[in-house]
Amino acid sequence: MPKDDRPIYIQLIECLQCGILTAKYPPGSVFPSVRILADKYKVNPNTVQRAVSELAARGLIHTNRTAMKRVTKNREEIEKTRKTLIFMIIKAYFDEMKSLGISIDEAVKYIESRSS
Repeated sequence: MPKDDRPIYIQLIECLQCGILTAKYPPGSVFPSVRILADKYKVNPNTVQRAVSELAARGLIHTNRTAMKRVTKNREEIEKTRKTLIFMIIKAYFDEMKSLGISIDEAVKYIESRSS
């Protein structure tokens, strides 16, 4: 699972969040258990629990009385999270371009040239 030097639970949060945002885990669906996720990603269950707790704090998953976790049905919450992530990626892109001495206008032109 580790792809870089950031903490594994942060990488796991990003991976699971992406699964929710792309409907790999559709709204209202049962979210995999900590044990299943730990086996899948070959990480400690405590690491998974930490990531799952963060997703719950963000409102992306909920636990019911049977302790079963479900992806939120709140599509507005999912879309809000998606937009936040998009803006973070855009900011990182422009920050990196600025560090290379590339203006915002030039950076936008690079994007436009890649999309045509």
